[in-house]
Amino acid sequence: MINIKIEKRPENQLKPKPKLKYAENEKDELGFGKYFSDHMFLMDYTKDHGWNNARIIPYSDLPMDPAAMVFHYGQAIFEGLKAYRGKDDHIFLFRARNNFERFNRSAKRLCMPRVDIDSAVKGLKELIKIDKDWIPYGTGRALYIRPTMIATEPALGVRPSSTYLFFIIVGPVGAYYPEGFNPVKIYVADKYVRAVRGGLGEAKTAANYAHSLYAAEEAKQLGFTQVLWLDAINMKYVEEVGTMNIFFYINDEIITSPLTGSILPGITRDSVIRIARDWGYKVSERLLSIDELIHHIEKGEVKEIFGTGTAAIISPVGELYYRGKNYSIADGKVGELSKKLFDYIQDLQYGMKPDPYEWVEQVI
Repeated sequence: MINIKIEKRPENQLKPKPKLKYAENEKDELGFGKYFSDHMFLMDYTKDHGWNNARIIPYSDLPMDPAAMVFHYGQAIFEGLKAYRGKDDHIFLFRARNNFERFNRSAKRLCMPRVDIDSAVKGLKELIKIDKDWIPYGTGRALYIRPTMIATEPALGVRPSSTYLFFIIVGPVGAYYPEGFNPVKIYVADKYVRAVRGGLGEAKTAANYAHSLYAAEEAKQLGFTQVLWLDAINMKYVEEVGTMNIFFYINDEIITSPLTGSILPGITRDSVIRIARDWGYKVSERLLSIDELIHHIEKGEVKEIFGTGTAAIISPVGELYYRGKNYSIADGKVGELSKKLFDYIQDLQYGMKPDPYEWVEQVI
């Protein structure tokens, strides 16, 4: 286990905090990804010494050489998870080790060194304890956690870097979407693709998100919240939404795309599959064509569509746009299953319900 050097920001230099306590029904101004805490955790990697120099320091800019390989060859991966201020003012993590396991799979795919999960979790917990006063109050609010690794060797040449920086930054967040838990509208992309099998789709790497921005901006200009991507080979099968995995509740079957290498293996996705099966639902990980989906919508057989992800947990879909036509889902309302899953997972995360899966870990 690593030793962590800690340098705290002087009391008189602490950042001003946004409002972290809200009265019931008061508008939440936190937003998502706008604020960052007073400290961050870092580790360095070199081929000769492996991971070393673990430290928590005041949040600050990173000194980077302009030739650092991350800028030129894109070796950059990250994760997203949360810490929750829950029952009896305790602080909880939800499936944190699973996030770092996925982080290491992304690292392997991009020829980057894997982190020791015990060390990463220890560093994260110490950071949370130091910046615990940044964790907002109330369900629906949390401390967002962004572990990141980048290539830092100053060299030009297409090859893996020999040095890397791993860091964790955190900050208070409210709802990811302005709509909150209300249904979002999604646009089916039939001109652009996000990822192809054998590519980087299953890795949480910066390149995947850069690749999605153009279509997402086009969709936003048309009034849609997100893009639903189709497979890159046939432009036929639904895969995932820009920031979420996606589920379709059709007749008596819950369908989500299989992990064939072009979509992200979501932690919330896996949680929903396990919970729904335990509740007795039929859950299928299978290919679903956009034509089959539209056929079921037109026949009134689609009960619900919802996205899943750390940021929003469950995001109901109220409208789908495909090839010039809008399709209303569940009359544009939140579905019963979406609400049930959202409430249950959120209760687990905040320590409000017993955890039969051993997913929740108390930090403080």
